[in-house]
Amino acid sequence: MRALQNFNELMLKIGSWGTVLFMAVIATVIPYEVIGRYVFESMSTWSGEVSTYSLAWASMLGGAVGLKKGYQVKMDSVVESVPPVVARVLKFMAYLSALFFFGMMFGFGLFQTIYNWQQTSPAIGIIMSIPYASLPAGFFIMFFLTLEEFLAFLGLGSKGAAA
Repeated sequence: MRALQNFNELMLKIGSWGTVLFMAVIATVIPYEVIGRYVFESMSTWSGEVSTYSLAWASMLGGAVGLKKGYQVKMDSVVESVPPVVARVLKFMAYLSALFFFGMMFGFGLFQTIYNWQQTSPAIGIIMSIPYASLPAGFFIMFFLTLEEFLAFLGLGSKGAAA
């Protein structure tokens, strides 16, 4: 379990710094595009794609970091209103559903990344696998973060069993 925690800490650092990097790219490119369009009356061909692909990466990495920080939608009032045994079953099912979803989305994203290896973007000509790789990267991190929480919920981690 400690190896999983160390791995997840590394993935969170990469995800956090990646989110900051891609948000900085967006914060730089969008004003550049607006100034170019309205002040200089000249629009670059690459800025739209760069900002769009940066948004995809920032969304997926930021979503993974947000998952760890507890920013996801929860239904605490439902879980708190049922008996503890039912609450535990609901949490168990929620973890399994999330792991299944993240695993499937990782597989789908990986398929899209590989499938689009030969396709290039129209404006800047990068291989489309680069923006598509944001999907498996983000869902990979989300899967392992959820796995760590699930193992702790089952009492197999250092956090102990959650009630």
